[in-house]
Amino acid sequence: MLRALLPLVFAVVLAAPGGEAQAQPQPRRAPPPAAAGATVQAIEVRGNQRIEADTVRSYMLLQPGDPMDQERLDRSLRTLFATGLFRDVEITTEGGRVIVQVVENPIVNRVAFEGNRKISDDVLRNEVTLRPRAVFTPAAAQADRNRILELYARRGRFAAQVEPKIIELDQNRVDVVFEIVEGEAALVARINFVGNRAFSDSRLKEIIATREAAWYRPFSTADTYDPERLNFDRELLRRYYLRNGYADVQVTGATAELAPDRSGFFITYTIEEGPRYRVGRVDLVSRLRNFDPATVRGEVPIEEGDWYDGDAVERSVQVLTDAIQQRGFPFAEVTPRIERDREARRVNLTFEIGEGPRAYIERIEITGNTRTLDRVIRREFRLAEGDPFIPAQIRRSRQRLRELGYFSSVEITPQPGSAPDRVILNTEVTERATGEISLGGGYATDAGFLADFGLRERNLLGTGVDGRFNITLAQRRSQVDISVTDPAFLERNLAAGFDLFAIQRNLLTIASYEERRYGGALRIGYEFNEYLRQSWAYTLVERNVYNVQPDASRFIQEQRGKTLLSQIGQTITYDRRDSRIDPHSGYVVRLGTDVAGLGGDVAYVRARLDGAYYIPLERFFGNPDYVLAISAGVGILKPFGSREDRIVDRFFLGGENLRGFAIGGAGPRDVLTGDTLGGRFIWTQSTEFRFPLPLPQELGLSGRAFVDVGSLSGLPSATSGPTVRDEATPRVGAGIGVSWRSPFGVINIDLAQAVVKRPYDQTQVFRLGFGTRF
Repeated sequence: MLRALLPLVFAVVLAAPGGEAQAQPQPRRAPPPAAAGATVQAIEVRGNQRIEADTVRSYMLLQPGDPMDQERLDRSLRTLFATGLFRDVEITTEGGRVIVQVVENPIVNRVAFEGNRKISDDVLRNEVTLRPRAVFTPAAAQADRNRILELYARRGRFAAQVEPKIIELDQNRVDVVFEIVEGEAALVARINFVGNRAFSDSRLKEIIATREAAWYRPFSTADTYDPERLNFDRELLRRYYLRNGYADVQVTGATAELAPDRSGFFITYTIEEGPRYRVGRVDLVSRLRNFDPATVRGEVPIEEGDWYDGDAVERSVQVLTDAIQQRGFPFAEVTPRIERDREARRVNLTFEIGEGPRAYIERIEITGNTRTLDRVIRREFRLAEGDPFIPAQIRRSRQRLRELGYFSSVEITPQPGSAPDRVILNTEVTERATGEISLGGGYATDAGFLADFGLRERNLLGTGVDGRFNITLAQRRSQVDISVTDPAFLERNLAAGFDLFAIQRNLLTIASYEERRYGGALRIGYEFNEYLRQSWAYTLVERNVYNVQPDASRFIQEQRGKTLLSQIGQTITYDRRDSRIDPHSGYVVRLGTDVAGLGGDVAYVRARLDGAYYIPLERFFGNPDYVLAISAGVGILKPFGSREDRIVDRFFLGGENLRGFAIGGAGPRDVLTGDTLGGRFIWTQSTEFRFPLPLPQELGLSGRAFVDVGSLSGLPSATSGPTVRDEATPRVGAGIGVSWRSPFGVINIDLAQAVVKRPYDQTQVFRLGFGTRF
C-alpha cells in the first residue's frame, strides 16, 4: 500500500503552490498525550528497513527510565523528521512503552537528465546534490531543479523548464530523472543609452562589451545577458568619456529588463556626461636630489590645450617613471595632482616626482608551468633576485612572457617578503597547447590556388625550442621547409637554428622561366638590449633556372642552368614599436647586408635598409585603430670580382612592394618579349592610412588607403640593347584595401591604380591574398 502511494505523495509535494517544495516534510500525526507520572520502560522501533533501531533511538530525547514527558516526545518527533531519513514518523505510547513507527525515505538509484543539448550531463551532474545511494527527499529534488534553472539562466536561457520525475523501484529505491526543456536563449535584443549627448548610441555600442543579437554573431557570447558584464560596461563607458575630456562623467545606472515573452533583454545605460575639459597647465615638480625635471619634460605626451584624457595621465605617469628610473633613480615615484577649473573648463596637471619606498626582489616564484621548464620562464625576466623592484621591468617581463605564445595567461603579483624592503614576485602562468597541425588552402594573386600542410611545436619538450615542418603547393610557387630554432642556445643570449628548404617558382608569366632552389642556412642572433638585436646567417643554395621559353629574352636565355650561392649575411634591427604583430605606434629600422663569394658561382655585396614609423591618430578620431603607417626602403646590389650577378639575385618591383603594378611589373624590361629583368638598385616608399570600417567589430573588417612610390634600375652593362628599357623614373600607385580577419584566415583585398608609370610597365588593379587554417 505504501509503495503504491509513494509516487502520489511525491507528486503532491513537488506540485506545491508556486512550484516550491516544502523545506521539510511535516509530522502527519503528533504523539498522544503521555500519562501523568508514567515512566518510559522501553522504546520500540517499527517499519525501519535500512536504518538500525539504535540509530532511531539515538535521536529520541528521552530514554528508558526517564519520566514520560509530552514536550520531549514532541521534540523527538520533530528531530526525527529533521534528519531527512524518513518520509513519515508516528510516535505512540502503550503503557510504559514508546512505539516509533517510521517510513524511510527511498534511496537514489541513479540520477539522469533528458532533453539537455546545450549543457552536458557531466556539467549538470556536478551541479545537483542528489547522488546514487543518497537519501531522496522531495526538498532535495526541488533544490536541484532550481540549481539547474539557475545554470541555464546564466547561459541566457530564461525560458528553460525543468521537471523532476520519480521512478519507483524495488527495495525502496528510486530513479530521479530531470526532464528539461531548454527553450531559446534570451539574448540582448536592444541596448539603449540615456543622457548621452556628445556621442551617439551607435558609437557607445562599439565601446561596451555587450552586443545586440545579430545574425553575423553565430559564435559570439557577447550578446548573452550577463549581469557581471554590465558592470564592466559601465567602467568601459566611464573610461571612454574620461579619454575624451569628460572629467566629471558618471554612469549612474545599467538596468536590464526581460521581455514579457522571456525572449530577450532590453538593457539601458544612464549617463551623466558633465562638461568637457581641456588641459590647462602641465607642471613637473621634483623632490629628488640632483634631478632636474626639465630633462624628462619632453616625455610627457600631454600638452596644454589638449582635450583632457584620463588614460593619457596614467600613461604620462608610467612614461615619466620609466624615464626617471632609467636615468639612475630606480625608486622614483610619480604622483599626478589634478585640479579642475570648472568655470574655465580646464584641468591643471602637476606631476610630483619623489622617491618611493625602497624595495628589492627577494625571490621569483613560478607556478602553473607543468611542462615549460623554469629556466625558460626566468630568462624572459628583465630583472633578477636582488635587483631593485622596478614596475617597468616587471611589465616588460610580463609582456615578453606573453609574446612567447606558450601561455594563455601570465600574472606577476608582488607580495611582501621577509623584510619590509623585500618583495616576492609570484609568477602564475597558465599553459596552452604549443603544438600545431595545420591544413589549409586558399588563393593568392602571387601564387594562385594553394594548399598548405604544416607541423609545428613551439615549445619542444618545454625547452622553448621551436621546430616546424611545412609544405605549400601552389600553382606558381611550391615550397618545403624544415626549421629548428633555439632562442637561448647554450643558455646564453644567443638564438641559434638551421633551415632546410626546397622552393619551386613559376615565373613564366613575368620572365619566361621557372626556378628551383635547394639549400639550407645556419642562423645565430643576439640582443644588445631590449630594442637592438642582430642576426647572422650562412646560406648555401643551389639555384636552377630551367624551362626557359623559346621566345624568352636573350638576356633570360643566358641565365639558363645551375648556380651555387655561398653567402653570409647579417641583419641588425632597432625596434621601438608597441607591438611586433599589430603595431599602432613607434618605429622600426633594419639594416641587412649579404656577401656572396665565399665559394660558389656568384660574388656580390647586397645591402638593404628599410624602416617603418607608426603614428597613432586616436587623439583625432577617438579610436586607437586609426593609424598612419609610413614605411620606406632602399637596396643596392654590387658584384665584385669577375663573377656577375644572376637574375635570381636582383631586386624586383611590383606587387607587394608597389601596389597597382603586377609582380615584377615595374623596372628594367625587355620590351620586345615583355620579360622583366630585375635591377641592382631599388627604393620604395609607402604611406598607408589604416582605419576601422563602420561595421561591428566582431566582423573583423578594417580598411586602408595607401600611396606607394618606388623605383628600380641598374642592369649590368652586358644587359643592354635597343629593346631593353632601364629607367629610374619613379612609379606611383594608389588605392584602397580591406582586411578581413575571418574564422578561416586573413583575407586581404586591394584595389589600386598605377598613377605614374611607363608605357611598358605591367599593371594590376585587383590584388587578393587569401589563406586559411583549420
